[in-house]
Amino acid sequence: MTYTTAIFYFFAAILVFAGLRVITARNPVHAALYLVLAFFTAAGLWMLLEAEFLAIALVLVYVGAVMVLFLFVVMMLDINLEKLREGFWDYLPLAGFVAVLLVIEMALILGSRHFGLAVMGAPTPHAAGYSNTKELGRVLYTEYVYAFELAAVILLVAIVAAIALTLRRRKDSKYLDPAEQVKVRRNDRLRIIKMQATQKPEAGEGGA
Repeated sequence: MTYTTAIFYFFAAILVFAGLRVITARNPVHAALYLVLAFFTAAGLWMLLEAEFLAIALVLVYVGAVMVLFLFVVMMLDINLEKLREGFWDYLPLAGFVAVLLVIEMALILGSRHFGLAVMGAPTPHAAGYSNTKELGRVLYTEYVYAFELAAVILLVAIVAAIALTLRRRKDSKYLDPAEQVKVRRNDRLRIIKMQATQKPEAGEGGA
């Protein structure tokens, strides 16, 4: 066993353990921390494949932004864990069947026939001036440009739909009309009142 293979199995074991703890941890904060550990180990596997840009993006975007925000939300919300666990055993047979089906599909797809060492060996070492980010951008915007644009359109539709669902006119929500705000005039918001000046009586005046 080579040094690279040992590192791979080390990261893979931690990744599998962290993934299992994400779905088995009772505390949602602990589950989120295990997910952070899974992201870090996945980034280590990307580094072994010489995909430095993907590894750094995984750490900066998911660990540095998404998971920190998720942790803040989980810790600030008062989550009723007992209510979340209600009905767990009722859905367990269906969830177990789906899990077994997913494992079988992954075993068939990720088997040695398609992803074995004979098909996908160790990456060839590149020169010192090789840019992983430049190569990724070249492939993304040439061979997979249509898939990239389609994903961008789907994300745009999802953002518009999320905004539309958020801005629904409900009775219990406050909303502002930007058109009405733009048309507002100064005289509608500001009124100048002229009052007579008053003088404070000096000491000793006005009383017997």
